[in-house]
Amino acid sequence: MEYLSEKDFLLAFGKNLRRIRRAQGFTQAQLANDIGVEISQISRIERGIINTSVGNVNAISSALRVDIKDLFDLS
Repeated sequence: MEYLSEKDFLLAFGKNLRRIRRAQGFTQAQLANDIGVEISQISRIERGIINTSVGNVNAISSALRVDIKDLFDLS
């Protein structure tokens, strides 16, 4: 298993989240509204600027109707 620096991990996680969100047909605004956060927070997560909480990751997986493990499939 390859370990990434925190910066690289956040960038990879955000890129994967963006890919999944788009594949599920969600806009950033729709996802933000569904989980009760600002649109800018989704944008910052997707750009790897912030390290979001585990609670938000759980809410995102629920809103997108994907397994939480899929959000961490960074390969």
